[in-house]
Amino acid sequence: MRQLRELREPRGRREQGLLLLEGTHLLQEVLRLKLTPRLVLATSRWCASHGQLLAALPASVPQRLASDEVLAAVASTDHPDGVLLTLPLPQPCTEAPPRFLLVLDCIQDPGNLGTLLRTALASGVDQVWLGEGADPWQPKVLRASSGAALALPLLRLKPEQLRQRLERVGAQGLQRLAAVLPRPGLAVRPYWQLDWTRPTALLLGNEANGLDPALLRLADQLVTIPHSPAVESLNVAVAAAPLLLERWRQRSQPSA
Repeated sequence: MRQLRELREPRGRREQGLLLLEGTHLLQEVLRLKLTPRLVLATSRWCASHGQLLAALPASVPQRLASDEVLAAVASTDHPDGVLLTLPLPQPCTEAPPRFLLVLDCIQDPGNLGTLLRTALASGVDQVWLGEGADPWQPKVLRASSGAALALPLLRLKPEQLRQRLERVGAQGLQRLAAVLPRPGLAVRPYWQLDWTRPTALLLGNEANGLDPALLRLADQLVTIPHSPAVESLNVAVAAAPLLLERWRQRSQPSA
């Protein structure tokens, strides 16, 4: 129990090289992605109604029964649904140059990060680069992403590393688009006026402060989502959806 509880914190995940996944849906995603858990812990009541999921696990995966009290003591949620599992930490994404890249600069809220990762997967993003911020492997992000964090190639980078990589992909031909709020002195275009079918990197900034100025200076084009002045700005996870899906829309339209 102590080792499992430690997986709720970054240090425990680093030291053990494991993730803690909670809930039936994440187990289904692990099986869909053909990943192999290190351990499955479940209550007898959950096992009685999910025999097919247990049967789909590789024979090498240990399955352990636990009481409701033990599961509640280990889980990070208030009301676990009866199962949790551990999984080896995913490896960082490869050096293969992405065609569609999402760059997230210091996203702090785990719910926002999870939603962003889910939208990225739905939009066909090749890789996600994370400039610090929330840990993508914490249980809340994994739940909010509905397992998308396990399916996407992710790379966490220090600010200078992120800047250097963005310089490199820009030299390789990726257009770097930074989402910003329009303000005097900035040359900003509505996002739908850009050609998103080109190899593209979309840069999204921190919830409170936006993009780091050093990253903003690397952008080839600043884009925005026009909206009513009744609100000052959109939540970053909400704003990401039309931006990321514009590429899908443009690529799906029949040629003229």
